[in-house]
Amino acid sequence: MLFVFFLIFLLNLFLVFLFLLSVPSWAEPVWIDVRSLQEYESDHIVGDIRIAHTTIVEKLAVLYPNKETELHLYCRSGGRAGKAKAALEAAGYTSVQNAGGIADARDQRGLLR
Repeated sequence: MLFVFFLIFLLNLFLVFLFLLSVPSWAEPVWIDVRSLQEYESDHIVGDIRIAHTTIVEKLAVLYPNKETELHLYCRSGGRAGKAKAALEAAGYTSVQNAGGIADARDQRGLLR
């Protein structure tokens, strides 16, 4: 009998853990640089990931399968970020922002170059 209660407790603990993982509002937004590798190597924001705008849907499906993840995209001027945003929204992502260019991404977070 005690074993059954222990199993129920573990199941409830596991369900709470899964719930907490699925709550997007508690997670930090993900900042993604959609520029080319050459652009990234010449200047980038430390800690941000780089995914080319042409492959973003496939790669984010693996890295961030939760389609409610808050995503902020940027490039040089906002054009490629806009294309990536449209592709992600077509794939079902619901919280995608075009942050504009890399300078805009820095400004929005109060980062210095």
